[in-house]
Amino acid sequence: MSKGYPQNYHLPAEFETQEAIWLSWPSNKESCPKTYLKLQDKFGEIAANLTRYQRVRINAPEMMHMSIRLSIADNEGALNMVDLYNHNTNDVWCRDHGPIFIKHNETGEVAITDWNFNAWGGKFPYDLDNTIPEKAAEVLKMQRFTSDFTLEGGAIETNGKGLLLTTEAVLLNPNRNGGKARTKAEMEKELKGMLGVNDIVWFKAGIEGDDTDGHVDDIVRFVREDAVICMVETKENDPNFKVLKQIREQLDDVRTADGGKLEIIEIEMPNAIEAKDWRLSRLPASYANFMLLNNAVMVPIFGQKKKDAIAEDKIAECFPGREIISVTAKDLVMEGGALHCIAMHQPK
Repeated sequence: MSKGYPQNYHLPAEFETQEAIWLSWPSNKESCPKTYLKLQDKFGEIAANLTRYQRVRINAPEMMHMSIRLSIADNEGALNMVDLYNHNTNDVWCRDHGPIFIKHNETGEVAITDWNFNAWGGKFPYDLDNTIPEKAAEVLKMQRFTSDFTLEGGAIETNGKGLLLTTEAVLLNPNRNGGKARTKAEMEKELKGMLGVNDIVWFKAGIEGDDTDGHVDDIVRFVREDAVICMVETKENDPNFKVLKQIREQLDDVRTADGGKLEIIEIEMPNAIEAKDWRLSRLPASYANFMLLNNAVMVPIFGQKKKDAIAEDKIAECFPGREIISVTAKDLVMEGGALHCIAMHQPK
């Protein structure tokens, strides 16, 4: 473990070459009592797909390893691509509790940043989840830099060239810091010091129904260093209309390191998915919550034929040469997230 800020490292973009994808397998029935078995099937389907492109590293209690292998393996080759670690978790959201990887500017060496994780302001148990970056650093024999600040991977988005997008509703929320909000200046200093970013763009808030208080990975995602996908809402009476309109307008003023403007690819939000008798009356469904792989993109779809198809086509255009894998994500969003939320990419 290293005290102090990493020197000469940066936060790489997700569209750059990856070494592996990390998942935290559904292993705690209490965190998802209604969808527990469905989620395990869904993770089996997703992991089997992932093994076609790169290594899959899975946090799960040892007693589950055999059943996980069975749920992934339709062929021997698939299992050769899977590393199982005896790491217990409270929940499945590896994007948020997993290690945030940084890369050395000269040697390309990858290291881990380990932030405080408190389940989006203490909404759920998190004692086991908060140990995952340290355990990952141990098994990967990587250098680990720690921060006392609270940060989740889904709260930040980068182009790999020093530009970072985030939301005030998350990073400046008093619930992330024991009831006392961090100032923007404090947060910027920590993000720049830990992740080697230069410019931070702050959006006000996120989408409706989001347990996380408004993660950016449901709204804006980089597809190249100078291009983003941005979710938009056309129905003026929808609670997401104003928030997304403001973000879309803000993006016009964002500049890359060389002063250029961003290309902005708009994708319309799925129609609202309501849940009866559930803690989320509206589910945080968004096409921006796709998962990037080396030669593929896993796209969440929501059983809305026309909107799903348009989103798939637009995302495919952003990533020529990458296969599009569509995954029905209703069971995942019932629990509060989609494909990007369950996976943390490890850069090569």
